[in-house]
Amino acid sequence: MNKDKHFMALENMYLAAPINNFYKPRINVSEGQSEIEIELNENYYHAAGAVHGSVYFKMLDDAAFFASNSLEREVFVLTTSFTIYLTRPVSSGSMRAVGKVVNSTKSQFIAESIGYNSEGKEIARGSGIFVRGKFKLTEALGYKA
Repeated sequence: MNKDKHFMALENMYLAAPINNFYKPRINVSEGQSEIEIELNENYYHAAGAVHGSVYFKMLDDAAFFASNSLEREVFVLTTSFTIYLTRPVSSGSMRAVGKVVNSTKSQFIAESIGYNSEGKEIARGSGIFVRGKFKLTEALGYKA
């Protein structure tokens, strides 16, 4: 089965973002869902030797964002609010975030994401509201449908 060109273009766009040169993520986008994974290292630690909350936020927000943008084919969506809950510290292995759209209307998407450690244990949850922006996807770095 051939993968949807929009989903592949979103994956390319994500990987082309300069911030991801630091994280070296892997991403898979499908209809209303995305999955992102990174290998953890001490560059992501806070002073107590575990992964900083900003990494959790990025992973959860990105997963929910790309799940939402999978349903919007013309413009870049924007995060208008995002809440996270950190439930377990992590310091080694990998971190994986799975995002899913749970509701969509003409004006917004509501998406949730769950973060997992290497053993598949839940380490965090997030939920957010995303709206359609004005920036055309075809003008975004790396997006080639």
